[in-house]
Amino acid sequence: MSFLDSKVPRYLQLADLMRQRITRGEWPKDHKLPTLEDLLDEFGVARATVRQALDVLAREGLVSRQRGRGTFVTKQPKTDRWINVVTSLQDLSNIYRDTQPSIVNIDEASRLPLLHANEGTPAPHYVFMRRVHYRESAAYCVINIYLDEDVFKKDPARFRQETVIPLLASIGNLADGHQTLTIGTADMEVARLLNLPFNAPVAEVRRVLRDAGNRIIYLAEVTYRGDAIRVEMDLKT
Repeated sequence: MSFLDSKVPRYLQLADLMRQRITRGEWPKDHKLPTLEDLLDEFGVARATVRQALDVLAREGLVSRQRGRGTFVTKQPKTDRWINVVTSLQDLSNIYRDTQPSIVNIDEASRLPLLHANEGTPAPHYVFMRRVHYRESAAYCVINIYLDEDVFKKDPARFRQETVIPLLASIGNLADGHQTLTIGTADMEVARLLNLPFNAPVAEVRRVLRDAGNRIIYLAEVTYRGDAIRVEMDLKT
């Protein structure tokens, strides 16, 4: 077994590999893990590395060490991916309306977004907000929002305190939009804000919403925890 030569400590890579075995059911609940010696032989790492990896899983409540008996799986990681990637403005608005996240604003400024070709006509000025969304006290996404300043001025207090897309829908400014999803890894700041290991998988969504005049009134760069996202599509012949 070889491990990546990266900034991620080897014990975290090993913890992630063992976590995946638990998630996939290879090591189900109440399963006894291989002995320390067997793990050393399989993964070819130092004894301290295996122990540190098991410490990580124990802190997460996934395994329990029982003196004289071994290490056992106590539960599986949560796999209820509850943020669906949708394809209509109405569904997108409903997601944020129904989840009602707690919001922590961590930055606000006047800043122009970097726009790509053919995304639309830029507004003269934008209000930038960087925020973290929480569900049941757990952070699930970091979002950079660029909101047309003219739209923001219609209700600054609500735009600061509530999710933006349902507000835009209620104002009636939305005409169409586009979003792109890519898979990436958490940098140091995102890992800290979302309570993830550095380089953990994340879903990155770039979302552009326009008014009837093709003016970009909203641009968001959203980074979701990988374990919160589900993509579901109908396949047609």
